[in-house]
Amino acid sequence: MTTDAVGGVWQYACDLAAQLAAGDCEVTLALLGPAPGEALRAELPAGVRLIETGLPLDWLCDGPGEVQTAARALAGLAAETGADLVHCNSPALAGAAAFPVPVVTVAHGCIATWWQGARGGPLDPALGWHAERVRRGLTGSAATVAPSAAFAAMLAATYRLPCSPVVVHNGRPPAPAIAGEVHRFHAALSVGRMWDPAKNAAVLDAAAAQCGVRLLAAGPLRGPRGEQARFAHAVALGTLPGACLAELLQLRPVFVSAATFEPFGLAVLEAASAGCALVLSDIPTFRELWDGAALFVPAQDAAGFAATIDRVHRDPELRWRLGEAAHGRAQRFTPAAMARGMAAIYAPLLKTRAVAA
Repeated sequence: MTTDAVGGVWQYACDLAAQLAAGDCEVTLALLGPAPGEALRAELPAGVRLIETGLPLDWLCDGPGEVQTAARALAGLAAETGADLVHCNSPALAGAAAFPVPVVTVAHGCIATWWQGARGGPLDPALGWHAERVRRGLTGSAATVAPSAAFAAMLAATYRLPCSPVVVHNGRPPAPAIAGEVHRFHAALSVGRMWDPAKNAAVLDAAAAQCGVRLLAAGPLRGPRGEQARFAHAVALGTLPGACLAELLQLRPVFVSAATFEPFGLAVLEAASAGCALVLSDIPTFRELWDGAALFVPAQDAAGFAATIDRVHRDPELRWRLGEAAHGRAQRFTPAAMARGMAAIYAPLLKTRAVAA
């Protein structure tokens, strides 16, 4: 299974690998891109092997040659490790080499769909090669998967797929139970890669200037290509260790996401699991997953975010009801449910391979 330590794919891969390993599967994680820090390494499940390949992330490559070289190396690694199946979390790699075993491709995002949400307008022609690699990966895999129906539909439309990817929702472990009375933390919180334009840091900062409470922004401010987010009004916390973030979420701040593009949104799920009231951008993915359990604001409406955050803070009953609704909805999205969905996709491919052998 491919993974990386730059975004949510690391948590996804670790959670899924832990469930699969508990079911007697042998899982090898092939790391692409930069090495994980010690905090991320601590999340690696017991019994799961990590191979740091030194290969580049496809969306940081300058051309198709680098992607093809990386894909061939992964195909070689699959043969070397005796894998029965490759779970590829990078569609661009899936179609760039001949793999010796079936490939299941899970799309967590791609440049072309990200561009629609973050930039708008036609994709930069200089990036067309990447879109073509992704299209080959999605159409050439034994099975393709997306973490939400909204993103599956977006992929199908963007790449003119003959059928939409199968939907298997992401999952995260439930938040630990909170002992005693919950302190109603008088602040709002947003979590994500703040350097990513799709996280809409400028709108968050503008909302913070108009809020009656502090708006905290947790997550890296600088991206791998030098992208930089700056806050004049929101309080930038930087990257927090998982345990610190969990403690902060247990205080149940109002959780805010102004994202303009989100294939799923693991940070929202973690906040919901902790019982935080959710104030989210009105995008298809969030509507699909959280309608009836969150308040929605147009993604570019900074004043609307500020007013909605203040409304929730002024109304303790509303804040409690939203938090309970979010917590209840979060119970649908567990690692066990995710693993069951993926195992159902793996099973016929592994059976066919066993018969052929």
